[in-house]
Amino acid sequence: MDKRLVVLIAAVMISALVVVDLRQRNRMDFVKLETLRSKHEDLVVERGKLLLEEGVWSEHRRVEALARTKLGMSMPAPNQVVIVDIAGAHR
Repeated sequence: MDKRLVVLIAAVMISALVVVDLRQRNRMDFVKLETLRSKHEDLVVERGKLLLEEGVWSEHRRVEALARTKLGMSMPAPNQVVIVDIAGAHR
């Protein structure tokens, strides 16, 4: 066999092996990508649920009711209310 033919066959074989390896890596990376996308979607759904739960727990009526019942708090009388001017305090 001609030396150039042997080199050409070796080059073709090496490039074929490289193509096979790259395709396999591509498949594995795609599987990882899909797994991460799935986890991302799960986290987006969980975040939405947590935001809804936070909204329920921090609802003004609920906080006020807990302050009255558990902490014994009540609304101050109008003469007990003090308004603090934060902007004027920094001057």
